[in-house]
Amino acid sequence: MPRSKDFTPKGVIPATLLVLNSDLSINEKATRKHTADCALVPGVTAVTVNGHASEVHACTFEEQERILVTSMEEVGDRVPVINGVYADGSIKAARIAAMADRNGASALLVFPPNSMSMGGQLRPEMAIAHFQRIADATDLPLICFNYPIATGLGYPFDTMLQLFEKVPTIRAIKDWCNDPMLHEKHIRTFQTLPRPINVLTTHSAWLMASLSMGANGLLSGAGSVIVDLQVALFSAIKAQDLKTAQAINDRVYPLAQAFYAPPFLDMHNRMKEALVLLGRINEAHVRPPLMKLSQAEIDRLAKALKEAGITREWAFASAA
Repeated sequence: MPRSKDFTPKGVIPATLLVLNSDLSINEKATRKHTADCALVPGVTAVTVNGHASEVHACTFEEQERILVTSMEEVGDRVPVINGVYADGSIKAARIAAMADRNGASALLVFPPNSMSMGGQLRPEMAIAHFQRIADATDLPLICFNYPIATGLGYPFDTMLQLFEKVPTIRAIKDWCNDPMLHEKHIRTFQTLPRPINVLTTHSAWLMASLSMGANGLLSGAGSVIVDLQVALFSAIKAQDLKTAQAINDRVYPLAQAFYAPPFLDMHNRMKEALVLLGRINEAHVRPPLMKLSQAEIDRLAKALKEAGITREWAFASAA
């Protein structure tokens, strides 16, 4: 698939996990297979690498580049690849952006710098400067990752409007505002601007409700396990087929409850263990400070998979 810098992020976009060996080095062969399992499901419009789901916080620049390069080799000729830009400093973020452009990414998912967590919301010029620094390094389409305001890293509504005006390569937001009323305002406002900005929901804990508000897509780590169900749910909502959407959501529900239970930071840890239970990867290892789940929690994941009707046979069949 020839890369186009006119790519507009929309539809169902899974975020991939990072498969690790027992010594916490990257298991490249297994990660490649996992990436293909997620990216090549019919209905998927793009795939994201080097995001939260792949423990980007614990990966070096060189590892991030290698992850992107191998992802491009594995699926880049068949589906657009979105690369995460996770850095506390804008100069570092620009370096990652240029690297992703050089290696063939179709878009960038820009995380908020943790350095802005202690009041950056009061200085919209900081967010604008961060994005402008990235936009100066590449003309790739950008996705603004919007966190909940309570984290200290969310962008206020008016700040995002300024961002869209001053950085025209922003094409979408990954919306994790975690506020249904504000989320609907984002959808109704941003998607109808003179230069529309797509809202990609990442409210995977209440995905059906979010999609029913009219989001033009979703970008979700849960797609590493249930991208088939996400495609089916998105399609049913777009077709205004409420009965089908409710039936699919009944299957998603037990896994959403299991994946996004406290502590929230273990969500991708749980997804790795689910892939082990489904026979898609052999082992689930995470880099510290993340830690191995207890057997009791793994048992709860097994129960949730059963309640969702997801078996080893279903998992492999769905990836065929």
